[in-house]
Amino acid sequence: MKSVGLPLITLIAFAGYTFAVMLQAEQSLLEFGLGLMSRPDTAQVVIDLYLLATLAGIWMYRDARSRGQSALSVLPYLLLTAVFVSIGPLLYLVVRGFRERRTTRPARQQA
Repeated sequence: MKSVGLPLITLIAFAGYTFAVMLQAEQSLLEFGLGLMSRPDTAQVVIDLYLLATLAGIWMYRDARSRGQSALSVLPYLLLTAVFVSIGPLLYLVVRGFRERRTTRPARQQA
């Protein structure tokens, strides 16, 4: 990924929105989740979301390993994904993008 712009903007916007909503919430995150799982229609959406989160977690793990990183390096992103779903993969993409920029920049300057 050559640009971190889109993932970074999305991460900032969504994390900011999530933070603002959590400050105004009248119930805990756990209570909210249990409430969603108590009805079949909202439970379907939550299950679908976490299936996608699981796929994203598998992708992050495999991507990190293919780049020579340890399995533990993905743990913070997986924990964020388990709680906030989209924030973990978005942060992973941003960090990965900045790492790629840092490693490819010296090669361009030598040419």
